[in-house]
Amino acid sequence: MHRPRITLAVNSYDRHSPLLEATVDNPTFDFDVLEVSQSQEGRHGNRRHERFLHTLEWDACELSLSSYLVARDQGAPIEAVPVFPRRLFSQSQMYKHLGSGIHGPSDLVGKRVGLNTYQTTLSVLAKGDLDHVYGVPWKSITWVTSRQEGLEVELPSDVTLELATTEQIDQDLAEGRIHAYFGPHPPKPYLQGHPNVGRLFADPKAEEERYLREEGYFPIMHVVAFKRDTAERYPELPGALFTIFEDARQLARTRWDDPNWSLLVWGRHELERQQALCGFDPWRNGLEANRKNLERFATYSNEQGLTSRRLSPDEVFPTPAS
Repeated sequence: MHRPRITLAVNSYDRHSPLLEATVDNPTFDFDVLEVSQSQEGRHGNRRHERFLHTLEWDACELSLSSYLVARDQGAPIEAVPVFPRRLFSQSQMYKHLGSGIHGPSDLVGKRVGLNTYQTTLSVLAKGDLDHVYGVPWKSITWVTSRQEGLEVELPSDVTLELATTEQIDQDLAEGRIHAYFGPHPPKPYLQGHPNVGRLFADPKAEEERYLREEGYFPIMHVVAFKRDTAERYPELPGALFTIFEDARQLARTRWDDPNWSLLVWGRHELERQQALCGFDPWRNGLEANRKNLERFATYSNEQGLTSRRLSPDEVFPTPAS
C-alpha cells in the first residue's frame, strides 16, 4: 500500500544517523529525511530554521526551541512533538577576551557581549541563566548580534542591542572591543587558538555538572516541529514522528556498545561516567520528563520580551505523542 511521503529536515548528529541512513522505518509514512544544517552547509543547504519559519518548506523540521515559542506566540500554523534532538549547557558556550578583567559572570555587568541573534535558543538560555543562576542582571549588558533575527519581535525599550557582522564580532572579541561571546558554536578566534580568547569559566564542565545536579536537566535547544495542515491531513503524524526519532536515538545509543565506534579514544569511558553522573537519560524525550526545563525556558523567553506571556508546555505541545 502506498504510504504518504513526509519531508523531514534535520541536522546531522550521531543520534540522527539512523534517520539519515534510512535504517529506521515507520509503517505509516515514508519519511524523506534531508540533511539541512542551520549554521554550516548540509547536503540540502543551511538556514533550516528560517526556511521552515518563513516558507514552511518541509512537512516537519528540527527547529529552535526559542523560535518555536516565538512563532507559536505569533500564531504560526505549526506545532511540535516533545522530541529534543539538540541540547547544550550555557556554561561551556560562554567565551571571553582574557584581557577584559572578567573572572566570572558578575564581571559582565556593563560589558559588551556578542551573540548569534538575540532570540537564538542558546542566547536566551545564557541570558536567563545569568539572571536566575548567577544573579547577574542581563539588561546591564550591551548585546551585539551578528545577524537579523529569525522572527521579528519588538523588544523591551531597556534592552541595549547592536548589530554587527560575524567577522566584526570575531575581530572585536580577539582585540577586546567585545568583552565576551555567547553562542551555540565556538567563535572563530577560539577555534583558531587565539591567545586572547578563552572560556568564561575556568572549569565549565564542573559548572555544568553542578547545574545538572541542581536543575536536573540537560537544557533543550531544539524541538521537532511540523506543519499543522499536514497533521490535520494525517492525524497519525505526531505519533509517528515521536516514534521514529525515539527509534533512531535508541539505535544510535546501542552503537556506543562498541568501544571503538567513536573517534573519541575514551568515548566509552566518558559515556559510562555520564551515566553514573546523571542517574537518568539526559537525552530523554517526552513532555513530562522535560516539563521543568520547558517551563524554565518559557519564563526566560517571556522575561526577555520574546513572547507576550509565559507559554505553558501543554499548549505548545498539544499532542504529547508519548
